[in-house]
Amino acid sequence: MTMTDPIADLLSRMRNGHRARKAVVECLYSKVGKDILDVLKDEGYIRAYKVKEIRTGVSRIDVELKYYEGEPVIQTLERVSKPGRRTYASIQDLDRPSNGLGIYVLSTSKGVVSDATARKMNAGGEVLCRVF
Repeated sequence: MTMTDPIADLLSRMRNGHRARKAVVECLYSKVGKDILDVLKDEGYIRAYKVKEIRTGVSRIDVELKYYEGEPVIQTLERVSKPGRRTYASIQDLDRPSNGLGIYVLSTSKGVVSDATARKMNAGGEVLCRVF
């Protein structure tokens, strides 16, 4: 069975893991998903992640969710650009999510980065998700 949106699956598994107060969530491996997790780790929204090979050609990602004083660090995790409706933004048109407390994750020509990094590079692109 093929998956039409691995990014939405990754975000949903993380949201459900936070609601169930899980420490570790198993997600399906995708290169874009790994890049998004790199950004979330660099920004401090997750503790860590590990890529594990189940068998030849099949991998999964174990994501260690982060909590602060018993509450999830990630309050909102939503997909912005969807397979049926892609959302692109130039860096000048991109507002700051949640009054500057959250981040957007963008797919630019220079890789998957946070909105702050994209502002430094002056590069816009596809807005993958919003994190707060």
